[in-house]
Amino acid sequence: MHTTGTADGREGPQSTAKDATWRVRRTGSDLDRLAETESIFALSNGWIGWRGTLDEGQPCGMPGTYLSGLHERRELTYPEDGYAFPQLSDTVISAPNAALIRLFVAGEPLDVTTGTLREHEQTLDLRAGVVERHTEWVSPAGHRVHVRSTRLVSLSRHPIAAVRYTVEAPDAPVELRVCSDLQANERVPNRSDDPRAASVIPDPLTAETHRRHGTGGALVHRTERSEQRVAVGVGHTVETPEADDWATEADLTDDRLRVTVVGTLEPGQRLTLTKFAAYEWAALDGTDAEEMAEHVSRAVEEARTEGFDALLADQRAALDVAWRTADVVVDGDEKLQQAIRFAVFHLLQAGRPDVDRTIPAKGLTGNGYDGHVLWDTEGYVLPVLTYLAPAMVRSALRWRHAHLPEARERAAELRLSGATFPWRTIGGRECSGYWPAGTAGMHVNADIADAVLRYAAATDDPDFLAGPGLELLVETARLWHGFGHFADDGTFHVTGITGPDEYAALVDDNLFTNLMVRRNLRGAADAVERHPEQAGRLGVRPDEVAGWRAAADAVHLPYDRKRGVHQQAAGFTEQPEWDFESTDEDDYPLLLNFPYLELYRKQVVKQADLVLAMQRFPGDFTAEEKARNFAYYEARTVRDSSLSASAQAVLAAEVGHLDLAYDYFAETVLQDLADLGDKTGDGLHLASLAGAWLTVAQGFGGMRDDQGVLSFDPRLPERIGRLVFSLRWHSHRLQVTLTSDGARYELPDAEPGTEIEIRHCGERLRITPTGPVTRPLPAVPDPGPEPTAPPGRRPTRR
Repeated sequence: MHTTGTADGREGPQSTAKDATWRVRRTGSDLDRLAETESIFALSNGWIGWRGTLDEGQPCGMPGTYLSGLHERRELTYPEDGYAFPQLSDTVISAPNAALIRLFVAGEPLDVTTGTLREHEQTLDLRAGVVERHTEWVSPAGHRVHVRSTRLVSLSRHPIAAVRYTVEAPDAPVELRVCSDLQANERVPNRSDDPRAASVIPDPLTAETHRRHGTGGALVHRTERSEQRVAVGVGHTVETPEADDWATEADLTDDRLRVTVVGTLEPGQRLTLTKFAAYEWAALDGTDAEEMAEHVSRAVEEARTEGFDALLADQRAALDVAWRTADVVVDGDEKLQQAIRFAVFHLLQAGRPDVDRTIPAKGLTGNGYDGHVLWDTEGYVLPVLTYLAPAMVRSALRWRHAHLPEARERAAELRLSGATFPWRTIGGRECSGYWPAGTAGMHVNADIADAVLRYAAATDDPDFLAGPGLELLVETARLWHGFGHFADDGTFHVTGITGPDEYAALVDDNLFTNLMVRRNLRGAADAVERHPEQAGRLGVRPDEVAGWRAAADAVHLPYDRKRGVHQQAAGFTEQPEWDFESTDEDDYPLLLNFPYLELYRKQVVKQADLVLAMQRFPGDFTAEEKARNFAYYEARTVRDSSLSASAQAVLAAEVGHLDLAYDYFAETVLQDLADLGDKTGDGLHLASLAGAWLTVAQGFGGMRDDQGVLSFDPRLPERIGRLVFSLRWHSHRLQVTLTSDGARYELPDAEPGTEIEIRHCGERLRITPTGPVTRPLPAVPDPGPEPTAPPGRRPTRR
């Protein structure tokens, strides 16, 4: 991958590092990594997702046009069925693809794998929010053309996406045929070799109606089992040379609308076709196919009337506002600077502030994990967006609240109280067919409660906490109070569950889960007492709240006194050790090469679990406990999950292993740009990208808010000359700048009279708009030798 750019933002040999870090570029030499490139160049607005496929649609790694929540259902089969096993699973499907524009040059299709490809590059502009493409191609018959395109998925208009496509004939007349397609039921390759890949449903959409008007039209389809209806409309603006031989025609069938422009391009002339697309989907109940076709057609016409340049300007304006808070400056490593901006960009375009939609594990960038929403959302993505784009968090949590009825039904089915949210879902119901690492992953319920509490603390949004937030807290607290039990010695235990480490299923007293349960119970009790009238409408009784507090105060936290470390779960440190010396590099990930029977009974950790607990609850561990725990679990964690590196980075920084923290930061932030797990082609790892920001803020910035106060205890690696990040706290933007000279805190946008109280290394500071407050960096503790990782599993040294 190349990352050069010029001072005015265009790619070129006289680049500056500053511009290069705002642009991600792939060239003809990267065509063997098509699926990976398509994920990296995916554009989204939290409602529509266009993968970064070539305009022609071929060659392609995996096509995909995703709408948030659009899915089909499929049957789950079991060798031996059991009570409460989910019988159906949601699977993401592609909406009709409106990004396709095919070019025929003197009758030959433009194909970057044929003819002569003199130049080819695609560029993701992180400030403009567009993907640009430039290709110079000579057909097998010797006809040369220049092709340029710019595509966007509008951040300001959630139904709209658009592409501008230009063809030039540089040196000789050439006959052109440009075909702009809207195509339903595209073929998607089936990746059955990996259980993490999507299940492909052939031809998931059934045509209902179609219409044509001028150079545009609409297709309306429905799904059968999930009972959803999707409408897609397109419209075009065609700019041709002033000649009489150019013709435009349209062809319409159930699954395809094609608009074709035909003519001869003289040297120096240019043909430009601009396509506008609008998407709408809804449940079948209460919708009408003809009305939906009318809606998308009207939205297309409004966008076409406004024009592509206006959409570009709106896109840049929206991102200018977002980047004011979200940008991170990392001086000292150009590659990591580009990568952190890439990571934040994809987080910013993953959700929406104005529609109650959540964020799947892959966002709308691919079909990995069947497009499911996992605990990644509340565990990693929402903690970042809480500080960068809190309105998106509110929408995502309102989506969870909208699916409380299904969660209550699931709890009743499992003979539990309160609500049990699904481990994997799109439509709100449990879709995990492997219950030890699915249904038993009960901590997802506490993750949701944790996201509610964090959002409420950071935003001071009383309406949300008194409404959807309160009900989410109450129902999850009821779940835990009924699920756990008191032992004879008065301690409260949560047994038979699976924590974040999926190589240790059905354990007792997973420490991460127990701490999350305690926070859930106390947070619910506090919220009820703050909003007694609303709690009364939910049927909350005083004795119920007292029971929550009693359970929270008695939660058991397993500790191995012999080894001087906390136990990931009760008895974990007494289990047999994994034989790492006999484990080859090709044996990773272990879940694809070893039976779960072997993984579950040994001391081998798939991803940070106890370490993640220390990240989430830093005030519950002493500095000495953190150092001992970190070293113990570092030696047993294999990072077969992209969720792991960021937590390990944060704790490595806190205990003083800054070189190791820096290397973990590089791993999490480069997870997709470097395709470290060979899975980027299925979609981006949003949790890993979110973890990169968490490493910056919590690891190097030392940011903590678990005690209800925003505090900082910075740790700046030597290889970072300057680190700048911002976050929103109670509607104000706090900017933090770290250099070797110290830490600077300021409110660059605040009105006079604004004040934020923070703590720097325990010292209370008042930050006002009158000027920055600076303090020296604390001395980094001497952690001793770097802890040993399993052979071959330490992150790459930078």
